[in-house]
Amino acid sequence: MEQIIKSVEKINGVLNDFIWGPVMLVFFLFVGIMFTARTGFFQISKIKLWISSTFLACFKNKGVLKTDDKHSISQFQSLCTALAATIGTGNIAGVATAIASGGPGAVFWMWVSAFFGMMTNFAENTLGIKYRYKNEKGEWIGGAMIYIERGLKCKWLAIVFSVFCVLASFGIGNMTQANSIASGLESAFKIPPYITGIVIMIFVTLVIFGGIKRIASVTEKFVPLMAAMYIIGGLIVIFANVTDVIPAFKLIFTEAFNFRAAGGGVLGYGISVAMRKGISRGVFSNEAGLGSSVMVHSASDVEEPVIQGMWGVFEVFADTLVVCTITALAILTSGVYDIDVYLANIAAGVENVSGIQLTSAAFETVIPFGASFVSIAIVLFAFSTILGWSYYGERAVEYLFGLKAVKVYKLIFVIMLIVGCVASLDLAWAIADTLNGFMALPNLIAITLLSGQVIKMTKDYLKKVKDEKNGL
Repeated sequence: MEQIIKSVEKINGVLNDFIWGPVMLVFFLFVGIMFTARTGFFQISKIKLWISSTFLACFKNKGVLKTDDKHSISQFQSLCTALAATIGTGNIAGVATAIASGGPGAVFWMWVSAFFGMMTNFAENTLGIKYRYKNEKGEWIGGAMIYIERGLKCKWLAIVFSVFCVLASFGIGNMTQANSIASGLESAFKIPPYITGIVIMIFVTLVIFGGIKRIASVTEKFVPLMAAMYIIGGLIVIFANVTDVIPAFKLIFTEAFNFRAAGGGVLGYGISVAMRKGISRGVFSNEAGLGSSVMVHSASDVEEPVIQGMWGVFEVFADTLVVCTITALAILTSGVYDIDVYLANIAAGVENVSGIQLTSAAFETVIPFGASFVSIAIVLFAFSTILGWSYYGERAVEYLFGLKAVKVYKLIFVIMLIVGCVASLDLAWAIADTLNGFMALPNLIAITLLSGQVIKMTKDYLKKVKDEKNGL
């Protein structure tokens, strides 16, 4: 058995090095850069439009918050459900891990991946609305597999995407998240993992068996509160160390382009390491390019594809440029991170502290119960990720096996939660990371080949907005 595990680890290591290696990371960036250039830097030039059509619309237009369509969810609910899946442990542990293993410069490259990823997500969601359809229950069905089949006319590639999505839903969307919850509650409150597993199973069952309407009704209340709680906690740490904010930004920018190597010929926080850690953690956090959140965005009651595309822009903005940045600044301003110590550890082959420990230590410097606060945040973030990914897996299962298979999938999904709570999942985390990457490959190919349609829809919509403004 031990030999089998080692073989699986070796194979996964090779696959992971490829899918999160330089070629794929360049592909991720290339796609985002392409859509950014071809839309005239939409995320900047049209910032007033996409902010007013998303975040500000929540205060001006009640139709954005609620829908009368019993088979659809509102635009705001689709955002919250997508954020439920993306705002997860990656925003807490992932950012800290990127800093610990890639240096402060990794944060800069995380920003870069998010900046261009905003337009990748825009393209995915625009195509998702264009090619969606209603199933026999009257529910909107959309996602990368739908536009791969209907737009690209390549069903086998859609099947490949769906298979990887189902597998990833049990990895990154289920067992690893349940494990994070169980570990957090055990370390903070001494709650046995099996108890946590039983409780999670009950709550998740109550939510996901109610369908997308119930998932959305939970996430629209849960996600804003969860995100606000964490953001406020992070800002408290940052404002307590406000004099170190500018030096922190300086460190991020200077280390992003630092070519130095550690002693003894071991590469330290060189630019290539910072780029790889930052870009991969950025993608892992906001999922731009994976084609995952398209499935829930496609369930929105929106009629105009570009409007839902703009919700995708805001999703990446909120996840990475807001939440991940707050985590990074909390760590870098609190004094718990010493670049010389971490660099020396890498050179000596000594493992640095885990991402969760680093973030907890940062919060603990200002908030007396900082470690417990981070543990609770991880529990909430991980739980929301489980809800979001259960829907992604459900849609992929329906595509592969039909509507009748969905109930079987949901049953297996909730059972695997308790496995995740009580098992040691180091290998599962690694495999989940690989599966995420392999989901992205067919999706990136598809949106690149369908890019002309995205650009045309964007230009037509912008012309429509301009004409309406001019009273034409």
